[in-house]
Amino acid sequence: MSSNARHVPVMLQRCLDMLAPALTEPGAVVVDCTLGAGGHSEALLKTFPDARLVALDRDPTALELAGERLKPYGERATLVRAVYHELPEVLERLGIPKVQGVLFDLGVSSMQLDEAGRGFAYAQDAPLDMRMDQTTGISAAEVLNTYAPGDLVRILRAYGEEKQARRIVEAIVRERAAEPFTNSARLVDVIREALPQAAKRHGGNPAKRTFQALRIEVNAELASVEAAIPAAVAALAVGGRIAVLSYQSLEDRIVKQVFAAGATSTAPPGLPVVPERYQPRLKLLTRGAELPTEEEVAENRRAAPARLRGAERIREDIR
Repeated sequence: MSSNARHVPVMLQRCLDMLAPALTEPGAVVVDCTLGAGGHSEALLKTFPDARLVALDRDPTALELAGERLKPYGERATLVRAVYHELPEVLERLGIPKVQGVLFDLGVSSMQLDEAGRGFAYAQDAPLDMRMDQTTGISAAEVLNTYAPGDLVRILRAYGEEKQARRIVEAIVRERAAEPFTNSARLVDVIREALPQAAKRHGGNPAKRTFQALRIEVNAELASVEAAIPAAVAALAVGGRIAVLSYQSLEDRIVKQVFAAGATSTAPPGLPVVPERYQPRLKLLTRGAELPTEEEVAENRRAAPARLRGAERIREDIR
């Protein structure tokens, strides 16, 4: 199946509308920090014919497939193999001091979920890999088989918000002593057996939170997001806009905090007149996080957990 056919970009029109006021001028640069299958990137190039696109992804397969998809746009599209927190270095190499738009579609891409051999999806048996870039780093299997029990509990609690973390880890440690983990189906079975019946009655697949936690650990996702969102805000020209799609509360919380801090005055209390250097740098474009419509969720179930936040750069940093 082609990347075009299997990937439906989430909240596409809303993202385009949010970025549009910043991308109408000739020479505007928009960065898609999470290229994936290229759905959002293609729509940006098509909708804003005078804009230039810079697109980042750490996954060589994504870059190859999206590169084919975006080939008709020629030199207007620059694809770079990089993690999104490396945005400042990428822009410096390309000689781009400021950009007019930035888009993040965080988390695992539909393309990665659909590739059975990647091990991201708990619904199908596959090698427990979960690396977005399979050429580097440790796999989910290595995490499961080598991490100390206390570290596994911490990961499941912090990254999966799993209330039954200790019970699940006890089962994992017991099972890995008999035979190391290699495939996802066995892990799903172990999790199901470890959980009490009450914990399995709601919240979807009981393995969901553990798989999320492992994926975040393997790819250092939260650390990347914590570095990337402030870097993207810093890269925006005045009038530039940023849109961020998150799919779980941990990512959304980081985005919310960065945007809220940028939209808040930093003046000491009691100043009769607030100097410009203390004025907010950002204007929020969403009231809270916007959700996908019921119609979109009905057409694309992967849109269901999406949360969209946006902001506009309204002044330069003054030191």
